Amino acid sequence: MNHSPSIENDIDGDTLHEECGVFGILGHPDAATLTALGLHALQHRGQEAAGIVSFDGQRFHSERRMGLVGDHYTDPATLARLPGDRSIGHVRYSTTGETILRNVQPLFAELEVGGIAIAHNGNFTNGLTMRRQLIADGAICQSTSDTEVVLHLIARSKHPSSSDRFIDAIRQMEGGYSMLAMTRTKLIAARDPIGIRPLVMGELDGKPIFCSETCALDIIGAKYVRDVENGEVVICEIQPDGSITIDARKPEVSRPERLCLFEYVYFARPDSVVGGRNVYVARKNMGINLAKEAPVAADVVVPVPDGGTPAAIGYAQASGIPFELGIIRNHYVGRTFIEPTQQIRAFGVKLKHSANRAIIAGKRVVLVDDSIVRGTTSVKIVQMIREAGASEVHIRVASPMIYHPDFYGIDTPDADKLLANQYNSLKAMCDYIGADSLEFLSIDGLYQAVGGESRDNAQPQFTDHYFTGDYPTRLLDKESTSNVRKLSVLASNG
Repeated sequence: MNHSPSIENDIDGDTLHEECGVFGILGHPDAATLTALGLHALQHRGQEAAGIVSFDGQRFHSERRMGLVGDHYTDPATLARLPGDRSIGHVRYSTTGETILRNVQPLFAELEVGGIAIAHNGNFTNGLTMRRQLIADGAICQSTSDTEVVLHLIARSKHPSSSDRFIDAIRQMEGGYSMLAMTRTKLIAARDPIGIRPLVMGELDGKPIFCSETCALDIIGAKYVRDVENGEVVICEIQPDGSITIDARKPEVSRPERLCLFEYVYFARPDSVVGGRNVYVARKNMGINLAKEAPVAADVVVPVPDGGTPAAIGYAQASGIPFELGIIRNHYVGRTFIEPTQQIRAFGVKLKHSANRAIIAGKRVVLVDDSIVRGTTSVKIVQMIREAGASEVHIRVASPMIYHPDFYGIDTPDADKLLANQYNSLKAMCDYIGADSLEFLSIDGLYQAVGGESRDNAQPQFTDHYFTGDYPTRLLDKESTSNVRKLSVLASNG
């Protein structure tokens, strides 16, 4: 389900992209403003589009926009069109569905039980299969987002209440997801049965909040309450007297949680706490373990910004080699800047990174990165460091090699495009990149950095299929030969 542009057209093409972030609040007079702030904190999880739906006691209001949160939701006029004391919001990077306005979440529908808006982070591994069945039964799909499948299942459910219909719908879906739904009186939060995608519960002025990461709570001064448990559905409802009841429903058969390891390696913000673990500390531990597993004689440790910075700090502290900012990142490069001409695109990595020559010249450099996907960016960065005068360039990667694609919402290249599958030895990979040496953190080194224990091969503690091939759920869409992978899309401006 990879919809990434080719590397020639996109300097971000050699990175992994997170799918989405969600935020919702119930019963607060500044609901839409707080949601916009929360989405701003979650912007790293999706930069293609953002949307907010609010309810004012009479009507639902929707504002969905392509682009960044700050481009639209800092406008008082936009927020004024989102009245009410409850809202949910979403930032998006597409892994299923095209990047068009009608796919931007939250999606809304008027059903027999009333209006409902839903937004989700992650991916359903049976979404296309369910869509095909629904269309065969006469359903009309307006978007190519698999979130719409859940709306159809809610509409078709025979349960009397919106809560039970929602639960009935998501119990039919498989994959990794965190989902929010909002009705006239309720804010509902749900997490997939093994907790691949994160979801936390917070509280502000006594009002419940749900969001993808704790950093969205921090930005509005909200208190972290707890993580939504894997398989749990939490139903918050405003009563006629204005009080809010909270009903937490758990699955009849509980399964061990298996959070996605890439939340710790790459996706989550360093100041977030995911699964009770501080992300910055976990990444620093990855660097410490990497220094133990793959030492090298060098003069300076340099992170590939920004993702490699915490691991590089850990590597430097454990190895005793000085840490320096040998690469400076330009934070003001947008994707659209590189569209106009091939001449501009030819600058490639230098649009985003420049070598700090004074730190690098004449030095043996250890470059620490969080991950390597296709390796094309690594080639250009090594070349840039050599041009800045480095005498040696050693790459140390704070995660294992990526061998397998993801089907739970991470936008990954096909398996044959991954660097680890293109070369049959570490030396061949190193030669391609142009480094003097190349080493990756072991899977046990990563597990110990995050959870404190080595991988339990009989019952892995985390979701790690991109490294190991151990997919934690069925991949029904991938396995079904009857599914047409390409969804038809009506040409439209919105």
